[in-house]
Amino acid sequence: MLIFLQAHPLIVGSVLILLDLSLWHCLGVTRPGLRISLRVVVFAAFCWVLMAAGISPLQPPLWPEDAILNLVATVLGIAWWLFAARTLTVILSNGLTSREAHTSRLLHDLIGAAIFLIAIVGAAAFVLQLPVKGLLATSGVMAIVVGLALQSTLSDVFSGIVLNTTKPYELDDRISIDGTEGKVVEIDWRSTHLLTELGAMAVVPNSVAAKAKILNFSRPGNVHGVSIIMAIPSSVRPRRAIDALEKALQGTRALLPGFAPKVSVKSSHLEYNEYELKGFVQSMSHKTEVRNLMFDLAHRHLESAGVTWGSTVASQSWSRPRRLLEDVRVFRSLNFEERDRLADHMTPVDYQANEVLLAFDEIADCLMVISTGVVSVSIHDGERFIEAGRMGPGEVMGEEGILAQGRSRGEFRSITSGRLFRIEKDMLDTQLEHYSELQLALDNLQHQREDIRESVVAKKPEQVKRSGFLSWLQKKRLLSA
Repeated sequence: MLIFLQAHPLIVGSVLILLDLSLWHCLGVTRPGLRISLRVVVFAAFCWVLMAAGISPLQPPLWPEDAILNLVATVLGIAWWLFAARTLTVILSNGLTSREAHTSRLLHDLIGAAIFLIAIVGAAAFVLQLPVKGLLATSGVMAIVVGLALQSTLSDVFSGIVLNTTKPYELDDRISIDGTEGKVVEIDWRSTHLLTELGAMAVVPNSVAAKAKILNFSRPGNVHGVSIIMAIPSSVRPRRAIDALEKALQGTRALLPGFAPKVSVKSSHLEYNEYELKGFVQSMSHKTEVRNLMFDLAHRHLESAGVTWGSTVASQSWSRPRRLLEDVRVFRSLNFEERDRLADHMTPVDYQANEVLLAFDEIADCLMVISTGVVSVSIHDGERFIEAGRMGPGEVMGEEGILAQGRSRGEFRSITSGRLFRIEKDMLDTQLEHYSELQLALDNLQHQREDIRESVVAKKPEQVKRSGFLSWLQKKRLLSA
């Protein structure tokens, strides 16, 4: 065996290299530990073949008079340097520096390039006996020329190294780079690829990302800020606007309770003032829906506080109960004259914070319409009360007692102070006798609330159509599930 190795080292070495490549590709990426172990074993066998043949990669061939043997020793010496570089690169990239998807690919590639450059210089110096100093000097001049020609590209490369080292963002993070917002789908040598909400691919050079202001919306992972800006006429006193907007935030149950939402005056203009509402949600996917809900609640609470935008002459002359009936969907089947008569019989009732407006299992003797304030709706699961949602201006309570003397399936407790209007049962009975649409609307409202109650007790999202009167309550319950 030893005689065969000494006589045919090139054949044995080539077989070992082919064996290494075959094993590497056959095992695949699913078994990295076995791949590395086999590569180290094959490399050790390759070193033993060179030693048995009397060939050293650290010195020139010892047979200058034999051209064939000299060529074989030269080829095997160069192959040893390249084989050693590849083995060391694999060990470092898979062992010492664990690979984290694409985020560490740039660093691993640079380490591999540096190792192979050292291997080429070592092979040229020890095996080929080339003047390395002159080669390095020439390479330095060429590097300067290439560097000047590729200045922009090299800036992106080294900026990519900085981004990989500091890691201000990683794959699948949702970030904003200098105003460009999207999800990180790839980080390569030159650029960062962002998938925007419009489905477009934004390619941001690493040199731009390294200098720009980066907002990472995925860190921390369970808290995401959400904000809206409301423009309110400057004639409205800021304290009244802020009180209404704070109630809108308290009515947005989807906001995280551990982070207090805030209202602040953002800017002041001659005709209007801008107010910013800030809060936090648990998931990025809920931001758009929560923003829409915040806009809707802000508008309703501002309107209940007397803030209007471009109202018609008729609506400006209406009383608060009459304007309120325009927002209550169950009364939309009534014509204007009937709503006017109903508004004349609505009785105002003021309530304070933490007051039970309608107790669980109580039979309501009237229909209550919330005018201002925030009311929490809780259901009983047999052991305790669980909050199912929150109500605001334009929402009603007590439909079970109006329809069939039914008992309330939930507890309605005020979160803030406010006002509601009572519509007595006798007054509604007259309307229900003549208008089946009104009775159908109240019946649908009762069924929707029953579905929500059952879904909360079962601890699963409710499957309720959003065409009913409690669409805002359904949205908030889905967000908090």
